[in-house]
Amino acid sequence: MKRLILSAALATLIAAPAFAQDTVKLAIGQRGNWDTAVPHLGVKAGIFKKHGLDLELTYTSGSGETLQPVISNSVDVGLAVGTMGAISAYAKGAPVRIIGAEATGAADYWYAKADSGIKSLKDVNNKTIAFSTKGSSTNSVVLAFIKEFGLTSATPQSTGNPPSTLTAVMTGQVDVGWAAPPFGLKEMDEGKIVLIARATDASIVKGQTIRTIVTNADTLAKRKDVLLRFMQAYRETIDYMYSDNPQVLKDYAEFNNMPEAMAKRVRDDFFPRAIIDPDAIKGLDTLLPEAVSLKFINEPLTEKQLAELIQVPLKK
Repeated sequence: MKRLILSAALATLIAAPAFAQDTVKLAIGQRGNWDTAVPHLGVKAGIFKKHGLDLELTYTSGSGETLQPVISNSVDVGLAVGTMGAISAYAKGAPVRIIGAEATGAADYWYAKADSGIKSLKDVNNKTIAFSTKGSSTNSVVLAFIKEFGLTSATPQSTGNPPSTLTAVMTGQVDVGWAAPPFGLKEMDEGKIVLIARATDASIVKGQTIRTIVTNADTLAKRKDVLLRFMQAYRETIDYMYSDNPQVLKDYAEFNNMPEAMAKRVRDDFFPRAIIDPDAIKGLDTLLPEAVSLKFINEPLTEKQLAELIQVPLKK
């Protein structure tokens, strides 16, 4: 009997992974969005664990809050950092490196109270219009709205995440709010708010990678193997999210405390797979001039700077 027990114990040791789980700390903008749910859904499915990774997830109100712990090296990865914000931080000397695309194009939208009289962007002059945090993709979209639609007397206002933004709109603290599905769809269906603009109404969003996955240069140098495994697990999770496996929609619905039908609507109607493809930063030819025009940077980055900043797809 003792021999059988020892044999079983030895077999267990042999079958165990040759490496311990590596912890990866993430700061993630906007809890609950389909695109920012990749880490959560991948953890639930055991995909990151399969790659020897244990994720610690912290959610923020926007990329301004997400970028700072990356710069200070208190987290390993920042998810959903505005591309212009990342470029701006790098241009100012911050040790930021882009290792993946988080969103190319966007499902974000802007809305107003149904009884406000605001029906479109042309009604936003002399009004306040929300974005999440300074340097975020929603910040750059609002600045683009102002420039492209001649909203010279509109006032951009940072309102944080979608729940706090909705409160600000409904209490009259801000005229136009922002959100991303699933947030706000229920209120829209109930006739409490009306859609007035989509992020894609701004030319900078069309075909451009507006949010990124970033790390610190020191983390990239010292933990590159871990980051490579993270990105591989990230890709596999996206495959899973767009598969026929019903569990992914169940997990996403539970994550947001919503019906599964709403979870399916969010994925199928607002987030085509191409939006969250991590392996290509697109639209730099127009994004860099826009970053200068919107005063995120003083001049376009050189080819050498771009090669240092953008390491996508991440390679050994």
